[in-house]
Amino acid sequence: MSQKSVSVSKLAKLLDLKVFTKELDIKKHKVTLSDVNRPALQLSGYFEYFEPNRVQIIGMVEYSFLKQMDPDKRIEIYNALLEREIPCIIFSRDFEPDEDFLRIAEEKDVPLLGTHRTTSSFMAELILCLSEELAPCVTIHGVLVDVYGEGLLITGESGIGKSEAALELIRRGHRLVTDDVVEIRKINEHTLVGTSPAITRHFIELRGIGIVDVKTLFGVEAVKEKQNIDLVIKLEDWKKENEYDRLGLEEEYTEILGNQVVCHSLPIRPGRNLAVICESAAVNHRQKKMGYNAAQELYRRVQENLNKTEEDE
Repeated sequence: MSQKSVSVSKLAKLLDLKVFTKELDIKKHKVTLSDVNRPALQLSGYFEYFEPNRVQIIGMVEYSFLKQMDPDKRIEIYNALLEREIPCIIFSRDFEPDEDFLRIAEEKDVPLLGTHRTTSSFMAELILCLSEELAPCVTIHGVLVDVYGEGLLITGESGIGKSEAALELIRRGHRLVTDDVVEIRKINEHTLVGTSPAITRHFIELRGIGIVDVKTLFGVEAVKEKQNIDLVIKLEDWKKENEYDRLGLEEEYTEILGNQVVCHSLPIRPGRNLAVICESAAVNHRQKKMGYNAAQELYRRVQENLNKTEEDE
């Protein structure tokens, strides 16, 4: 698998960054790590264990340290830092590089950018942005809907009714993230985020009708750009010989990018209201996360009743 990267030009666009090195082609410069670095020790000349592939941030401490440095020493540090093929250097707090820094950066082909934001808040935003852009990604055939804040991923064979269930959920006030194709990114060990490909965003395909623009028909409150995936509903044809879980005492899981996600297999049969069932599953899952499990409560009541019956006897 090839290493994922994001271009410095895309980063500048996403984070609204000012570009100081206008002579450089920043599209060809790639960022491959979500980690960032403030080069405090490096500005004093210590480059042991320095990771040049990280985006470098110049904040108040680094900028003031450079300003009080002897000019000749400062140029020496600039050369030592910029010769290491850094993807880019970003100045926070509206700081700007001096003429020597700008000249050497253009010579060494290192993009310099800037932002008005404070260093700490910008670093947090930058790390989140890089984590999303560089996260492992997989594409799944399904529908992703935000139901009461729970990310509900509906999967199943083509034509089984995923889009129809999503449309009914939208009519009930929930929000569509994507239909047919779900792009899933693993942000960290506990978080999977689903988005829609740009070309199909806000569209639903209904067999017999065609393409429906959810945003136009139901308004902007009916759609959402991205959503954490909390629960998977797998639609399948009802088979009389199969045994289906009727209590839910034990959770079933499906693996997506190495993460375990709670999964319910939902048999399809005439007369079943898929939207209501999906909605109830999302609410029940949310209730479990808050510490209440209806199946366990029923089991506890049954056990208490059995114990009481034995005592009466």
